Amino acid sequence: MTGGAGPVRVAVIGCGAIGSLYAAHLARVPGVEVWAVDPWAEHVAAMQAQGLRVTGLADFVAPVRARIDGGDLPACEFGLVATKSQQTRAAVEGARAALAGASVVSLQNGLGNEEVIAEFVPRVIRGSIITAGAVVAPGVVRYDAQGDSWFGPFEPRPAPVPAVERLAGLLGAGGLRTHAVPDARGPQWTKVIFNSATSPLAALTGLSVGRVCTDAGLRQQVDDLVAEALAVCERAGIVLARPPADAVDEAIAEAYDHKPSMLQDVLARRATEIDVLNGGIAAEGRRAGVPTPRHDCMVALVKGLEKSWSE
Repeated sequence: MTGGAGPVRVAVIGCGAIGSLYAAHLARVPGVEVWAVDPWAEHVAAMQAQGLRVTGLADFVAPVRARIDGGDLPACEFGLVATKSQQTRAAVEGARAALAGASVVSLQNGLGNEEVIAEFVPRVIRGSIITAGAVVAPGVVRYDAQGDSWFGPFEPRPAPVPAVERLAGLLGAGGLRTHAVPDARGPQWTKVIFNSATSPLAALTGLSVGRVCTDAGLRQQVDDLVAEALAVCERAGIVLARPPADAVDEAIAEAYDHKPSMLQDVLARRATEIDVLNGGIAAEGRRAGVPTPRHDCMVALVKGLEKSWSE
């Protein structure tokens, strides 16, 4: 049920690392009932049989009701979408009935996911997260890095501010630092700019984030991609949460050997999220009248690499 005297039902769409971490932390909050949906049958069976176990920075087991088909979810008050961007439309459409009365937030990478979610649900939350982890076995997720989350109403089809604040409060009660803000574009773009300036270069070279950022020639490309994105932000009126240079310095110091998800996708010959990262910045640049040739170049190069696998 949604609201009233019953439990607060939350649907988590996509239970990879991020979806599993958020599902587990929410499920430990009294009065919250978490329903998860994911196509990985073994993961779903393990969560259903023995709960969802968190290891690493935390150690607990939370009860999660898991399903393979989004059509099997009950009506929920909140929805969290944590699929890869390529799967957003199908995943949300599949759970459309359960999310009809929900406020739904994207926990995904890049830009444009909220627009897709808004095609199916009327109340959308713009989200940006830094939390990191990995699913290490069916029903087990490792919590690798703490990080704040920022939620705000998605401007064209906003969830009510009290709903945004309530979801942030529930996640905070579960142990994940979450902030309800009037405009979540700043935190979202702060993350997108860093990822777009480093991930495609890592994917194309096979180098970790730290190595990309400390190689003289590649660092110039990172800085140029950042500058181009900043010009888009200035024209669009987006105020970043912090300077992208700080994120680069932090990555060198704390995540030198980290392989970003785009590099992991390339190594596994999976489709990347280049369209919502550099492609998202380029699309906003076109709307704002700001040229983005460097981001267009990254899209073309990564797309060309993906095409080579099928040829």
